[in-house]
Amino acid sequence: MSGRIGVFGGTFDPPHLGHLILAAEAHAQLQLARLLWVVTAAPPHKEGAEITELKRRVEMVRLAIGDDPAFELSTIDIDRPGPHYTADTLRMVRQQHPEDQILLIIGGDSLRDLPTWHEPKAVVAEADELGVMRRPGDEIDLTGLERLLPGIAAKVRFIDAPLLEIASHEIRERARSGQPFRYYVPQGVHDYIIQNRLYQHA
Repeated sequence: MSGRIGVFGGTFDPPHLGHLILAAEAHAQLQLARLLWVVTAAPPHKEGAEITELKRRVEMVRLAIGDDPAFELSTIDIDRPGPHYTADTLRMVRQQHPEDQILLIIGGDSLRDLPTWHEPKAVVAEADELGVMRRPGDEIDLTGLERLLPGIAAKVRFIDAPLLEIASHEIRERARSGQPFRYYVPQGVHDYIIQNRLYQHA
């Protein structure tokens, strides 16, 4: 029996409550069988940026999603050499789940910037649908996107989720400067950051 598989990629450095809320809303609203958390090893668009060691980010995602049956940790971008492009990730997910519909979960800013991605037409072709979380004030020109990437407009499904102004870089800065961040992340992730002294360097 075929189902609907969501692909939710990111560096997750660290994973926070905003990620979990978006993932849960995507799972419910898009009627997903499950949602894959795809931890990106070395995202091309963050080349040169300082990113926490891969095994630590994987462990934090594992702690964040716990035993929720809606979620699954995917190492698809870890188990192959880089660079890791979304089009390739979607192709591999489709090979692993040939009977399922594959939905790419992204933010409104990513949808707007999609024409600048590597192989954007392949991303649209490989995804059966694009689940997009919008932010207030987002200006998304679907007509313009359709001209650049034919077929995209019919695949976009907007996700209505509460806006949480939480960003991973702010949590890293809070941890670095000794400010509280306990309620920005799941308990297990908070404890892991403290125990392993993550984000303490300048």
